Amino acid sequence: MRLHRTARFCHALALLLVCASCLNAQTQSQFDQARRRMVDDVIIGAGVKDPRVIKAMLSTPRHEFVPLPLRKNAYYDMALPIGAKQTISSPFIVAYMTECLDTQPTDKVLEIGTGSGFQAAVLSPLVKEVYSIEIVESLGRNAARTLQRLDYENVFTKVGDGFKGWPEHAPFDKIIVTCSPEKVPEPLVEQLRDGGMLVIPVGERYQQTLYVMRKKDGKLEAEAMRPTLFVPMTGAAEDRREVKPDPAKPRAANGNFEQPPIADDFVSGWYYQRQLTWETDASAPEGDHFVTLRNQEPGRAAHVLQGFPIDGRAVSRFELSLWVKTTNTQRGPGREALPMAGISFYDDNRRDVGLAIMGPFLGTVDWHKASRTVRVPSQAREGILRLGLFGATGEVSFDDVQIEPTAR
Repeated sequence: MRLHRTARFCHALALLLVCASCLNAQTQSQFDQARRRMVDDVIIGAGVKDPRVIKAMLSTPRHEFVPLPLRKNAYYDMALPIGAKQTISSPFIVAYMTECLDTQPTDKVLEIGTGSGFQAAVLSPLVKEVYSIEIVESLGRNAARTLQRLDYENVFTKVGDGFKGWPEHAPFDKIIVTCSPEKVPEPLVEQLRDGGMLVIPVGERYQQTLYVMRKKDGKLEAEAMRPTLFVPMTGAAEDRREVKPDPAKPRAANGNFEQPPIADDFVSGWYYQRQLTWETDASAPEGDHFVTLRNQEPGRAAHVLQGFPIDGRAVSRFELSLWVKTTNTQRGPGREALPMAGISFYDDNRRDVGLAIMGPFLGTVDWHKASRTVRVPSQAREGILRLGLFGATGEVSFDDVQIEPTAR
């Protein structure tokens, strides 16, 4: 389209630029407000205490690292797809892992899995240098451009296989891994200085545990922190994976809650636990244990999640069943603030492709079995099982959660 060099056109263009500037300023203000609310409710409210980490989360514009169509969701506590089958981690898990890393101003940190660049940006004001590696070239290049545009001058990036680390800049005081291998890559152990710290999610594809590991006399001492779910570490780490999930046979792991919790009473096999207790009672529908979620503050999160593999080309539907009881459960603010169970489906690029809900479970009702047939979208490659109050108030208990698939 040819530009007309007339006074009228120039005047209109000037007005358009002024309006766009005003809109950007207004949007930036809205992002700032949303970020402050997110830090208060999701970061501090969920237990992060380190004032330096809190300040870094307040000053880091997460929306700048999120694809434009998803920026409206930038300050919700959720992972978001960034392309190439990868995600930007939820704000809480970024803050929590950063706090676990015990960052010091003199630290040289290696990050495995640059992704969007958000975790590196959060680390930037807390340490001396950040070296970050991304295996997906398009993501690595884009993250480098974003970090440069936002003036994170002490962050250095490269495209490569994070399994191998970055030996040219070793040893590192701290290493943080934002993708999950089945086992800790040996090159990372070698590149961590003695006395240094490694924060890493390790385990099977959908059954991971976040560990803090400290290197002493050349060996790692591991402390389990909580169950979690990260995208897999690809490249050499994926080639070495021994246990691979079967997407034609989805199941609920520890659905009867009989496995004892790991550190800090986190229920094994389930993650993003909020306001949950592991109960022991011989009257439980299955075994001696179940979980209860409690909330008295309308709108506050009380839930637990579990990821599982599923291939919509192989599985047409499944039967979701569970036992549930409620005590004075009431709706919270908003249409979706209800006690319920839900399944979210995601495609190859971790885009949302469907949602099925069971419930709501309102009022006071003793143990009873609930079930429904869930149709699986053909493009589904991953599912997230969600149990909780989701902003509603009262108490809801769950036991014997099962998924029974039907082949196409």
